[in-house]
Amino acid sequence: MTAEARDAGAQEDPAADGERPLDIALLTYKGNPFCGGQGVYVRHLSRELARLGHRVEVIGSQPYPVLDEGYPSLTLTELPSLDLYRQPDPFRTPGRDEYRDWIDALEVATMWTGGFPEPLTFSLRARRHLRARRGDFDVVHDNQTLGYGLLGDIGAPLVTTIHHPITVDRQLELDAAEGWQRRYSVRRWYAFTRMQKRVSRRLPSVLTVSGSSRQEIVDHLGVRDDRVHVVHIGADTDLFAPNPAVPEVPGRIVTTSSADVPLKGLVFLVEALAKVRTEHPAAHLVVVGKRPAEGPVAQAVERYGLEDAVEFVKGISDAELVDLIRSAEVACVPSLYEGFSLPAAEAMATGTPLVATTGGAIPEVAGRDGETCLAVPPGDAGALAAGLGRLLGDPELRARLGRAGRERVLRKFTWARAAEGTVTHYREAIARSAGPRRPAAQVPGRSAVPASVAGVSSESRATC
Repeated sequence: MTAEARDAGAQEDPAADGERPLDIALLTYKGNPFCGGQGVYVRHLSRELARLGHRVEVIGSQPYPVLDEGYPSLTLTELPSLDLYRQPDPFRTPGRDEYRDWIDALEVATMWTGGFPEPLTFSLRARRHLRARRGDFDVVHDNQTLGYGLLGDIGAPLVTTIHHPITVDRQLELDAAEGWQRRYSVRRWYAFTRMQKRVSRRLPSVLTVSGSSRQEIVDHLGVRDDRVHVVHIGADTDLFAPNPAVPEVPGRIVTTSSADVPLKGLVFLVEALAKVRTEHPAAHLVVVGKRPAEGPVAQAVERYGLEDAVEFVKGISDAELVDLIRSAEVACVPSLYEGFSLPAAEAMATGTPLVATTGGAIPEVAGRDGETCLAVPPGDAGALAAGLGRLLGDPELRARLGRAGRERVLRKFTWARAAEGTVTHYREAIARSAGPRRPAAQVPGRSAVPASVAGVSSESRATC
């Protein structure tokens, strides 16, 4: 329905909450649903918002979001960057004919000087796009861009999701950096976090995914605590579900690690595997992610002689991922910190027993030690090994934790519940703005396209 029709009082079916359906702009500067949590969040939240009867336009940059098809009220608008980090030529220098405006020049200049430009440059492009389309949307939902361009008047009330402060990632990488050159490089790359801190403090409404992240946002970013609201996300419990027809592979441990960074704690899991194999020789690890050619994980695999016991898989579909998790005797989340941990929720939803650290918000998802998971301290390979060995040797414990884990996810962490909670905060933001929508502007060349098919094979779940 057009803005003119709404202003004229045309009738339309109510949304699931009995109120008028909303027109939502959902922004994401990185939309890859197969690597990291932001693309997964956009894909599943947008689908559930559409199911509730709202109109959702995802506005994203490369790698573009992949959305579920079959929902006429769910569309994708591509807002292209220069895609400077694309494979197989990351950190590329664009040709002269690729430059369109000063934002492109800023993007390249920031990359050349060692910074990460995308949050800023996407926010500037989004601001220009949204202001040109004033009146098209009831609310703008930013997925952790936190760029200067989103401050001030962007044509609709703003709600922002911060999964967790990226300052946490920055500090963990600085702690692991060796030498002043590496530390300088980390500081320069994460220079955008200064902008994100300044922007965060000026946001009227912040959503986050866990109580742990909420406290980090208040402490690290200085956001007023009355502006930060927890809306838990969850697993796709229809897809991630038990299937007894999939046989368990003896000794199989599965983990997800989208990048070889200290935050993910994979090096401690590799070390733990070496310890576990002294008592469980069949134990082996399957990592959903790209095999690192060098770095701490590659060195640990070589040091412990685990080349045949650690397998990396990428490019798998959602169905293949689910069957991989189902086939494992144990799932593991070894992260030093997580703002939520979708891999934990997804593993629990399949009924696969979980060993997880207590880093960040993981305990909020995984639950209590011995009840719905086995919990161990982050960064402790010995404790990881003990938990993995205990589960591998106790089928009854595996079955009990697997059942309890799925029950916990069904009760607390589903995307339907996440969408309902998010809409509540949309309506609150609109009420606070207390201004009627203006007529929509006509924009030549609007690029809204139907949502893409979910799980296309050309994208890899584990390739950034």
